[in-house]
Amino acid sequence: MQTVQGVAVARTCAEFSAWCRSFRAGGRTLGLVPTMGALHQGHATLMRMAAQHADGVAVSIFVNPKQFGPAEDFGRYPRQFEGDCALCAAAGVAVVFAPAVEELYPAGFQTRVEVEQLQARWEGQSRPGHFAGVATVGIKLLNLALADVAVFGEKDWQQLAIVARMARDLGHPTRILGAPIARDPDGLAQSSRNAYLSADERSRARAISAGLRAVARAAADGQRATAPLVAQLRAHIEAAGGRIDYATIVDAATLEHLDCLDRPARALVAAWFGAPKLLDNWALGPSDSADAGNMR
Repeated sequence: MQTVQGVAVARTCAEFSAWCRSFRAGGRTLGLVPTMGALHQGHATLMRMAAQHADGVAVSIFVNPKQFGPAEDFGRYPRQFEGDCALCAAAGVAVVFAPAVEELYPAGFQTRVEVEQLQARWEGQSRPGHFAGVATVGIKLLNLALADVAVFGEKDWQQLAIVARMARDLGHPTRILGAPIARDPDGLAQSSRNAYLSADERSRARAISAGLRAVARAAADGQRATAPLVAQLRAHIEAAGGRIDYATIVDAATLEHLDCLDRPARALVAAWFGAPKLLDNWALGPSDSADAGNMR
């Protein structure tokens, strides 16, 4: 394997799988953090969480074409491999897996993994085929690493729920963990997409987290009907000039819309401020577990 910016890099499935087997052979535990690169400090929090649950951390960097729709520009997704490796090295990552597209999807590849109900609404409705791409690459990475834990960010709550359900349904031994959302001091959820915001758009985009906090306060004060909470959230975002794709309150595990906060719930929102669509969410109702493997 080569070394880039101080971290070992595997380029082939065979190389990565062999490294993971060798690492675990001595009884050591392994954590996996799947990413698409363009790493930032939010990703570093995922790596640190993985390190808290395992003796070593592997990070995959793969811009997955199967989760891009026909109207989404796969070629324009930011790629900064040297910088990504430097961040991984600083976070103490043991190995980076950075395969070419044809390595994960060789000629003749036909398999598609779907988690039917969880992918049908919200982000899945806006981006048909997206979560099938996420699940397909997800199971490939889980199978290659056979890690003890895999860490995904809670910012993409629907993705986390889908990966957890897939792992549970398929009996995969890797435990799926959700890492709390990393936020900048102004409250904006950290995301690779934030780089596309102008200063004005970024300032206005703070309305997303402000609206979510307001909804959480209202829920904590006893508001149980979700319709007023969703209306409050939408008003915050629209007043700042945001264009909403969806804003809803759902069962944290099933992602079904809730009319009443009588179980662990999430307020989900996706909205455009300028070109990038920003995703965020907030826990509501009775506390839900950070271990996504507990999702039913």
